[in-house]
Amino acid sequence: MDRVPAPNELPFRVGFTGHSGRLRVEPLPPVERRRNPLDSLPDFVLPPAFPKETPETIKEYIKDKYLVPRLDEDVFSPQNAGRQWEFDWFDRAKIQLEPSMPRSVVAPSWEMPSRRKECESELKRWEPESLEVDVSEMATGPEDSGALPRITGPAKDFVRGSINSRPFRPGGLGNADSSSKILPDGACNGEWARQLLRGGPPLTLPPGFKKGMDLGDLKAHSFRWNVYEQEHVDKSTPDAKIELSMQFDDLFKKAWEDDVMKFVGDGHMPESESPIAPVNESLEIDTEEELHAVDDVIMKESSVLDEILSVESVESTQPRLDVNTESIAQLKEGWALRGGNEEIAERFHELVPDMALDFPFELDPFQKEAIFYLEKGDSVFVAAHTSAGKTVVAEYAFALATKHCTRAVYTAPIKTISNQKYRDFCGKFDVGLLTGDVSLRPEASCLIMTTEILRSMLYKGADIIRDIEWVIFDEVHYVNDAERGVVWEEVIIMLPRHINFVLLSATVPNTIEFADWIGRTKQKQIRVTGTTKRPVPLEHCLFYSGDLYKICENEKIIPHGLKAAKDMYRKKNSATATGTGSYSGSSAGNERARTMRRENSSQAKQNKHSGSQNMQNFSGANPGTQTNGGNSYGSRRSEASLWLSLINKLSKISLLPVVIFCFSKNRCDRSADNLTGTDLTSSSEKSEIRVFCDKAFSRLKGSDRNLPQVVRVQGLLRRGIGVHHAGLLPIVKEVVEMLFCRGVVKILFSTETFAMGVNAPARTVVFDTLRKFDGKEFRQLLPGEYTQMAGRAGRRGLDKIGTVVVLCRDEIPEEKDLKHVIVGSATRLESQFRLTYIMILHLLRVEELKVEDMLKRSFAEFHAQKKLPEQQQLLMRKLAQPTKIIECIKGEPAIEEYYEMYSEAERYSNMITEAVMLSPVSQQHLQPGRVVVVKSQLDQDHLLGVVVKAPSANSKQYIVLLLTPKLPSILKAPSGSEEKKGTDLQVLVPKSKRGLEDDYYSSVSSRKGTGVVNVKLPHFGSAAGVNYEVRGVQNNDFLSICVAKIKINQVGLLEDVSAGAYSNTVQQLLALSSNGNKYPPALDPVKDLKLKDMKVVEDYYKWTNLLHKMAQNKCHGCVKLEEHIKLAQELKGHREEVNALKFQMSDEALQQMPDFQGRIDVLKEIGCIDSDLVVQIKGRVACEMNSGEELICTECLFENQLNDLEPEEAVAIMSAFVFQQKKTSEPSLTPKLSQAKKRLYDTAIRLGELQAKFNVQVDPQEYAQENLKFGLVEVVYEWAKGTPFADICELTDVPEGMIVRTIVRLDETCREFRNAAAIMGNSALHKKMEMASNAIKRDIVFAASLYITGI
Repeated sequence: MDRVPAPNELPFRVGFTGHSGRLRVEPLPPVERRRNPLDSLPDFVLPPAFPKETPETIKEYIKDKYLVPRLDEDVFSPQNAGRQWEFDWFDRAKIQLEPSMPRSVVAPSWEMPSRRKECESELKRWEPESLEVDVSEMATGPEDSGALPRITGPAKDFVRGSINSRPFRPGGLGNADSSSKILPDGACNGEWARQLLRGGPPLTLPPGFKKGMDLGDLKAHSFRWNVYEQEHVDKSTPDAKIELSMQFDDLFKKAWEDDVMKFVGDGHMPESESPIAPVNESLEIDTEEELHAVDDVIMKESSVLDEILSVESVESTQPRLDVNTESIAQLKEGWALRGGNEEIAERFHELVPDMALDFPFELDPFQKEAIFYLEKGDSVFVAAHTSAGKTVVAEYAFALATKHCTRAVYTAPIKTISNQKYRDFCGKFDVGLLTGDVSLRPEASCLIMTTEILRSMLYKGADIIRDIEWVIFDEVHYVNDAERGVVWEEVIIMLPRHINFVLLSATVPNTIEFADWIGRTKQKQIRVTGTTKRPVPLEHCLFYSGDLYKICENEKIIPHGLKAAKDMYRKKNSATATGTGSYSGSSAGNERARTMRRENSSQAKQNKHSGSQNMQNFSGANPGTQTNGGNSYGSRRSEASLWLSLINKLSKISLLPVVIFCFSKNRCDRSADNLTGTDLTSSSEKSEIRVFCDKAFSRLKGSDRNLPQVVRVQGLLRRGIGVHHAGLLPIVKEVVEMLFCRGVVKILFSTETFAMGVNAPARTVVFDTLRKFDGKEFRQLLPGEYTQMAGRAGRRGLDKIGTVVVLCRDEIPEEKDLKHVIVGSATRLESQFRLTYIMILHLLRVEELKVEDMLKRSFAEFHAQKKLPEQQQLLMRKLAQPTKIIECIKGEPAIEEYYEMYSEAERYSNMITEAVMLSPVSQQHLQPGRVVVVKSQLDQDHLLGVVVKAPSANSKQYIVLLLTPKLPSILKAPSGSEEKKGTDLQVLVPKSKRGLEDDYYSSVSSRKGTGVVNVKLPHFGSAAGVNYEVRGVQNNDFLSICVAKIKINQVGLLEDVSAGAYSNTVQQLLALSSNGNKYPPALDPVKDLKLKDMKVVEDYYKWTNLLHKMAQNKCHGCVKLEEHIKLAQELKGHREEVNALKFQMSDEALQQMPDFQGRIDVLKEIGCIDSDLVVQIKGRVACEMNSGEELICTECLFENQLNDLEPEEAVAIMSAFVFQQKKTSEPSLTPKLSQAKKRLYDTAIRLGELQAKFNVQVDPQEYAQENLKFGLVEVVYEWAKGTPFADICELTDVPEGMIVRTIVRLDETCREFRNAAAIMGNSALHKKMEMASNAIKRDIVFAASLYITGI
């Protein structure tokens, strides 16, 4: 080391001692004394402090110091060993380290069970063969939607996703559909390749780049490329395709193939030397040959596919079922492959020897077929009758996911189904539940969720999507729902390609069509299977006057049963019927009865929520019974006796339990209350019901256990009577459902939702009526609705036949109505797809996924998109047609301009003729001498003329002299001209002595005319070098009435047929068109023709201007006008057909494109997106709003409307977003809440007006009323303040079940607003929403479901 100076001249040095590197201070002698260098040496030589450095030691040091992870010595010292940190060190890691993927892996080769070899091992288990597979070939998982790779999000967003994550790329979205892979036209149409082939300049600017490479002095080069036929092509093979080798790089391959160019040589010259054709000449090919070539390629590929799929394994010793023959034949027709292969059911255990799940019963053929296709990895669409066992297919998909260590998702349209399926699957699989308010075990391999949750996961790019193998859609026919059907289409379109489908649906007529849409959208085959008949057949009966009349069995109407019911009706009413009162001839009476019932039902609907709890409006629940306030008691007695007689009849013939469908919550409650003296349960059943209810309601606190609804329903249940509708509390509904499934409830009054949401069949189903109110009007039940509800009759394994009863009160339905409802065709699956703002914003977040792609793939556009290949071929043929050339004899053709004016004039023709030419005022101006413009006989030109004679009693036509453009082919001589030739002496006055308006005269022209027309019409002639024609003209042949009048000699023109008279008239007409305009100006429409309609006047001016422009065109009067007009018409028709085809194939032809453009303008106006369609922070906030209308919620947040409200007040106002009932009693609000309500309503009106401004089909008032319902503001406010549930029920007439449903959804809205506040950076709002959520989450409203927790 260096010398260290020290005081008193005592120098020393510091050095290391030994390999341990200990420091040692060594004194040194003074410098001046050390003259000999050897004196400075120590008495001994120290060993080196460090070993000698070598490349290996340096490498090891760098590795230990910088590459190997190690702890910080200062932080993790022994002194700090007991210290704990409050943050996670792994969260501080900026880059998540992941092991690099290998290029190839060894994977087992899967084979169908029927193709597996016999096992030679002792365990007799199939051992798959292993093979090396490239990792890229195994990457069939979700594709990233962007160009950059996507990293895994945080663990908290694994299930639900995040607004910051991109969605995965939807399956079936081809490369051409992705904007990230769309190249400019210049890169795909081959123009750049042609330029380079012809010696053009080098390309330095890649397509899509703003700046290219600087190549210096590299200039264009002259060169000629030739294409030669390959020598190895075997000409002897007739089917051999001629292959061509091209002497340029593979860079040109894509452009060359995209042009679909085929070069074929003549073969006259040697193959090695003779060029087939220069490139610039060979680019011109026939489109028909292209199409044939493309068809040949497609047929070749199909034949290869057929050959591959039909190859039988030579080594296989087990029998194999070849299911591909029929499949390939159907593949050419569509993506949906119909099942029904009986051999699969017969040899099922050979085809699937090792099932993922064993069932304790024999499977039906459709179940075996579906399981077989699931084992193959195909998507399946099962359309089967109610209670046929569709759930077996869903269970097997769960078992396969468990076996494959993947995930499966079960989606249901109703939350009740989700809860019930969770209970059913919980003991069999690893199941989790995800709904709006419940999240149980989201890490499970089998997840049950609502369809809206799955849609949110797809839009937010949840990482759990990567693991999903199967998505099971239950109740697919729910796609017909006008409000929520769009969710199913969105989810199907958005699912990635690696996910397979299991679709479960009731029988619908267009199953194949719907499956074909899914297959075409996702580019995968869909196997369709199902049932053709019910496992338990149904019989349909009418109940009238205490008896049952069978009217239908085995889907066939029984006429004598219906006749017997009608006879009983006539017999019963014969005493009271007078005159036309009998049933057979009283169609008008029946119609009046139906009208009165509709009025009563409508009145009951209006009075349903009037707040009055009396019984005088009960007539609405009993159609056909005319009652008033005075005899309501008698009405109740008759209604009760009707139900008692029905129950006694069903009980006597052992048709209990029964589900009675009433299409009103009020009617369900009243009907159950009418059965006051009915008791259908035994003592043991009463005990079971009492114990069950006590256990179920024990989770409620004291006051909630004594709610009127809870007490009332328990009383009904003990007597074997149940009620089920949306107005019940959720826990009460679940108690009723479970007890009905146990068989202790004998009678269940239910609304339509029971048939959709609960899998609980009964012995009998009764329809209270065949009419229902659908929210807009009273109408008859649809066949699909009737089938869905009637399907609950007949318990498989218990009943041989199910019974359906239609209750008849005051009349027997018509046979045609019964036939339509009972055996009519079910409702077709129809698209309910519509654009929403949240859908647009989610798709705009990712540039690679366009909204147009979503529109194209909707079920509504399925048929239009299916025709695209045909339209593309038709367009190619149209473009390849040779274009006809118009050869003009006057120079440059102007016929197209003339034809455009002619076509435009034709649009005004009929209107002008009816409004102007046929009016009485116009007829007054059409007197002899009036100059007019008349249609030519070909209707393609118009001629200048003069009225010679007005209509008379003998002739209804005007006689007009017209100047014709060409010489007639046969000149017709005037009638009688030969006889008068010698006697007609014409004396012509010298021109200098004539006046301007003097007539030519003859020796006979001075006499008075007799009105006789001596010329044969039409009369042709020539005068003053111009051809003319005299003919009769109808009123509608006049095109224009001119202001000019000339003096004519009517006698000379028509009676004497004087050549001088014709010459004079022709010259006067020629003089009128000598000033540059071929026609004199037309009469003024206001002053002369007295027109008052401004639209007619405007069109009249346009009409006359067009006539003048056409007259000035050089085509006017041309001898080839007729021929050229036809050519121009053909050319225009061809252009219109081509443009129409291009439009139909473009995005602009999509049905909802105008609505999309309007919604885009709205989003720009309010600031959710900018002019470049980039989503702004306001749009990101709107993406979080799923429970309420996204625009209103977003504006409410950004206008800070909740800032001045307390948490209780804020959550009360927010209830308007989720409450759905239209008519309620008016709430009593505080001034602060009233002001907040008005502020929010004004915002909705403003947004509605803005949408209407941009042509979105929205009425501002309806928009505000539909999306904001303030009926529960007071109730929610009191609930958030801690008021008991029994007290808040007294504040409104809304049923308890609707209150609970609204508050539960409101909690989800609070969570969405809390996430939005985090995006906005509004911490105060975030805390307020958290407090509001905690305030409403208590007691009976958030009681856990019995299906989830159990009893």
